[in-house]
Amino acid sequence: MAYVTDEMIEDMERRYGKPRHISMAFEILPPEMNMLQGSKKHDRNHDLTVFVFRDHDYREFAAIAKHMFPPGAFRAPSGAANPGEPLEEAARREAREETGLDIVLDRFILHVHARFTCGPVAEDWRSLVFTAFRSGGELQPQDREEIRETRWLTLEELQGSVREVLLGTGMGLFAYRVALHDASVAEIEKIRPA
Repeated sequence: MAYVTDEMIEDMERRYGKPRHISMAFEILPPEMNMLQGSKKHDRNHDLTVFVFRDHDYREFAAIAKHMFPPGAFRAPSGAANPGEPLEEAARREAREETGLDIVLDRFILHVHARFTCGPVAEDWRSLVFTAFRSGGELQPQDREEIRETRWLTLEELQGSVREVLLGTGMGLFAYRVALHDASVAEIEKIRPA
């Protein structure tokens, strides 16, 4: 049984707002399925994705690139809660590890239910997406084994050149990240000051 429970998610909804729920499905390549299944330690079936904004104008957020990403590919930081770890603490820990920033969570904007298939093999996944604001630290990854680079990125860059690079890989997991980014940006635009 997955260790992130509906009760844990409902607690985050009470504290940070009810997110939009969406479902997605993607066909992925065998190496991608191997990577996904390799991340399922303790029956993990989730990630916490956090758009950490530099300021309250929701213009620039901390983006990460992993070592395996092609040049120009970035995404919002994300990671897993550990068994027994509250989701709020997990989001703060993952943001710190991947970006070097201390954060204050703002809103729970998106709950994505995804199904990844590779031939007859299927894996269900969920991404819990939050906005947050930087409260301290310097933009530089703490976990350099996982993260190659961090930078401030605008939502327009994410939807432009970064989107093109991610889709250009032909990889299903990057296509998923693009769809997650698209849905997240749509929610952020609703709260972003004019």
